[in-house]
Amino acid sequence: MPKRKAFLLRLDPKTYDDLERWAKDELRSVNGQIEFLLRRSLQQAGRARDKKEP
Repeated sequence: MPKRKAFLLRLDPKTYDDLERWAKDELRSVNGQIEFLLRRSLQQAGRARDKKEP
């Protein structure tokens, strides 16, 4: 399994609740949902690197 970088993310409670509800609807954890959204945003912006790149 690839290494994961851990970091602290502060969110206001309403944003967290909204993300939690969305994640639950898509059968993901909140962490998984945030990672999914970030990856999708990077791809849409043309900023995602090939997985083979470090």
